[in-house]
Amino acid sequence: MDLKIDRRTVLKAGAALAAGAALPAWAQGKPTLRFAAVFSDKDIRADMIRMLTKDVDADFKIEPYFGGTLFKQGTELVALQRDNLEIGNIAPQDISKQMVAWSVLTSAYTFRDANHVLAFFASDLGAQMKKQAEDQLKIKILGPTFFGTRQVGLKPKKKISTPADMTGVKLRMPPGDAWQLLGRSLGANPTPMAYAETYTGLQTGAIDGQDNPLPNVQNMKFYEVMSQIVLTSHLVAFDVLCMNLKAWDAMGPAKQKTFQAAVDKALGWSVQEHLKREAELADGFKKQGLDLYTPDIPAFRAYAQKVYLASDEAKSWAPGILDKIAAVK
Repeated sequence: MDLKIDRRTVLKAGAALAAGAALPAWAQGKPTLRFAAVFSDKDIRADMIRMLTKDVDADFKIEPYFGGTLFKQGTELVALQRDNLEIGNIAPQDISKQMVAWSVLTSAYTFRDANHVLAFFASDLGAQMKKQAEDQLKIKILGPTFFGTRQVGLKPKKKISTPADMTGVKLRMPPGDAWQLLGRSLGANPTPMAYAETYTGLQTGAIDGQDNPLPNVQNMKFYEVMSQIVLTSHLVAFDVLCMNLKAWDAMGPAKQKTFQAAVDKALGWSVQEHLKREAELADGFKKQGLDLYTPDIPAFRAYAQKVYLASDEAKSWAPGILDKIAAVK
């Protein structure tokens, strides 16, 4: 049989190939969902994503990028909005840059513990704030990714009892106004610095300290260049697992339901692992010679609330929002 290929056939084939290549990843066969986060591949949340990847493998291929290798810290939200990313671990501080009302969720001492965060997002009030963010930012919020309670770790041996003792302390905070405000609410001199640069910053004295949950201190080996951990417990740390809206809508209701169930399972596992790890690490750091102690928490809480309520961000908060969040059980 003769095989005849004319110019028209070649053009048609080329057009078909080009059309297929132009389709976004989620629209081609078994969709590939790229996931981006700043945390390392040794983080508990990396195992959380691996669990999710395995559980949804029948319908989706999740392609993880850890350590800020795909998008730098703070740029993931815009990548989702521009259809350059399918799933991202987004800090609420980044959401508050575009939607200031969310800054209340980033303020010190707003949440009591991990269960309070989970209860909030499951409540009517949490659902309202999620919907506002989804409607305005055009993303799908899948749930909160708790990663511990933030504590102040310092290289100097200066004893810290109240916010007044933090005066002049160069405390590394992630870049962004919400993070700098958090640092000021502790009485410190906040210094913006990327997560990956923090170890060197402590080592060289460019900063005096950092604030992170204990599992992060372990993962990044910050304990090697610190003398003490002040258990301020100032922020129950969580990000939000978010999805590109087009990728979410392309799933359809049935796959959305199974995907969300897999997400909920992975998030719940991660919470328990973080709580267990925090308890283990507190004892471990003491044995390594770090000084761990609890300062005057009421003094820190009162000072932080005063700073936040006087801020420009607080002008966007709904009346009585702090009391309403506190009442969630």
